[in-house]
Amino acid sequence: MGSPPVIAVVGPTGSGKSDLAVSLALELGGEVINADAMQFYRGMDIGTAKITQAERRGVPHHLLDILDVTEEASVSRFQQQARALVSDIHARGKRAILAGGSGLYVRAALDVLEFPGTDPLVRQQLEAELAENGQAVLLERLREVDPVSAGRLSDARRIIRALEVHRLTGRPFSSFMPQREYVQPAVQVGLAVDRDVLRDRLARRVYRMVDDGLLAEVQRLDNQGLRQGKTASRALGYAQFLRVVDGASTVAEAAEDTIVATRQFARRQLTWFRADPRISWLDWQDPSLVAKAAALCERPRI
Repeated sequence: MGSPPVIAVVGPTGSGKSDLAVSLALELGGEVINADAMQFYRGMDIGTAKITQAERRGVPHHLLDILDVTEEASVSRFQQQARALVSDIHARGKRAILAGGSGLYVRAALDVLEFPGTDPLVRQQLEAELAENGQAVLLERLREVDPVSAGRLSDARRIIRALEVHRLTGRPFSSFMPQREYVQPAVQVGLAVDRDVLRDRLARRVYRMVDDGLLAEVQRLDNQGLRQGKTASRALGYAQFLRVVDGASTVAEAAEDTIVATRQFARRQLTWFRADPRISWLDWQDPSLVAKAAALCERPRI
């Protein structure tokens, strides 16, 4: 027999992905691979709702706490690490279970997906042009060579990346977008949420993070270079509470801003995952959730 299907537990933030992944690991004899980009970072515990040692219930977890806050997360590096871990876990007779809401990272692990290289010099040139001429000029240039990406992107960093890829490869960045084709048998279990309940749950979770010391965590990470981190500094909660550190916002204002941003992020996650017809959706509050998910995991989608 070949290797069992890779399992991925997906859904919006706050839907219980980590808990379900642990329960499935206990049920099926598995190990969990983190696919939440912000949980790669050491010390970013409270604000990312990182699963605690007690909550892991003895289940091995991989790709947590692997980066300093000054380091930039890389989807291509994650792809290599995650696929190597899947092979290792399966070789030991265990089940590999991805858990996380970073949609592109999940697809990088599961799908046929090619990542073009980078060139620091080209990147520096484009960043200098951005500083001198502004984002609109770069976006117009991108529109000339890759109208698909130009229509999708509004973030300066991603516009620069798209132009860098075109300059290096001669191909539009959009041509590297993932196809819905698994590299090996896989099962994706999605947690279907009641949106009103989730909205309230996310608000309560942010207030709990504040009570648990989110501001102190942000202050500590600020001293470790959080602001210099291109990825970590944009994390939900951290960006808002850095304003408190600067005296530009109150804790109450930062909490409300974080709630709004988190709800918006959850909506974007649902839009991303709902677009993938291969995901099998289960009610996040179903008393039989673990049993139903485990049954799905024996029927791979190719």
